[in-house]
Formats: sequence, C-alpha cells, structure tokens
Amino acid sequence: MDVYIVNKIAQETGEHEIHKTSCNFLPGVEERTPIGIFETCHEAIGKAKEFYDNVDGCKYCCPECHNR
Repeated sequence: MDVYIVNKIAQETGEHEIHKTSCNFLPGVEERTPIGIFETCHEAIGKAKEFYDNVDGCKYCCPECHNR
C-alpha cells in the first residue's frame, strides 16, 4: 500500500497527476492534495476524480496508470 497525492495544478495537457509520496517528482507542498492510502494507482485515480475530472498517473511512480 502506498500514500498518494494529486497535483492541484494541471499539466499543460490538462490532467492532474497523481503521485506516490515516495516519488522524486512530487509537486511543491502547496500544490498537492493528499488523497489517501491505496493498494493500486487505479484506486488512487478513482479518489482523485472526486476532485478533478481529468486525472492521470505520474509516468515515474505510477507508470501503469500513466496514459498521456
């Protein structure tokens, strides 16, 4: 299980990325919303979609959920 956050600031392509808190590419503290502890990034994306319609996984820490 991992702790996940979602970036409050959308990427240039419009999606808000989820990250594991262990990721080397986390946004700044002010730019993240904690979303919880999940077994998979797919579960974390489901939670993040409560905040944002367009969500994607970080290509470094959540490659199985990275689609763009």
